[in-house]
Amino acid sequence: MSKPKRRYYPAQPKKSPAQPHRTLIFCKPYKVLTSFTGDEGKATLADYINVPDVYAAGRLDYDSEGLLLLMSDGGLAHRITHPRYKLDKIYLAQVENIPDEEALEQLRRGVLVKGKLTQPALVERLLEEPEIFPRLEPIRFRKNIPTAWLKLTLREGRKRQVRHMTAAVGHPTLRLIRVAIGPVKLAGLQPGQWRDLSPVEVTELKRNVGLR
Repeated sequence: MSKPKRRYYPAQPKKSPAQPHRTLIFCKPYKVLTSFTGDEGKATLADYINVPDVYAAGRLDYDSEGLLLLMSDGGLAHRITHPRYKLDKIYLAQVENIPDEEALEQLRRGVLVKGKLTQPALVERLLEEPEIFPRLEPIRFRKNIPTAWLKLTLREGRKRQVRHMTAAVGHPTLRLIRVAIGPVKLAGLQPGQWRDLSPVEVTELKRNVGLR
């Protein structure tokens, strides 16, 4: 009786361990694109960040400033940007003139932006100017027109939404700074500075969007 033939299998290459995801917080300066490439002559993320395989989770307009999250985890980025997960995003907006309570209530209830009503928002007028970094290029300032600062908390992220909202109630935005995304706060970063989120911060961010 012949012995069964022994089968030989080629050696399988060893799998390299998966690289851990990175999640960065960046304080975007005024007039910087939220991409690593862009129009010639415009600053991009590549001028400030040299980290491979991270991408912005959401957008922040070219003329807006403040908190931007970048990450290599596409699943987490999707949840941060999708309105289904209702992640609070907090902005400080310097607007023309002093909004009265009626204008603030309109912003809270929702205003029409390009034919669609914005979702309800938390809006308050700050009694004092917030302690925030100065902008290198000053705002358009007119002596006969006062300005006020608003704090707005939104759960949606339509293009140029805050600017459209304040303009709709007669108070154009002069300066706009995002200071928080969910539990992540700007917390003292200056324009152009970035750091990795700590494991605790990443865990809390994931918990806020329903991830383990």
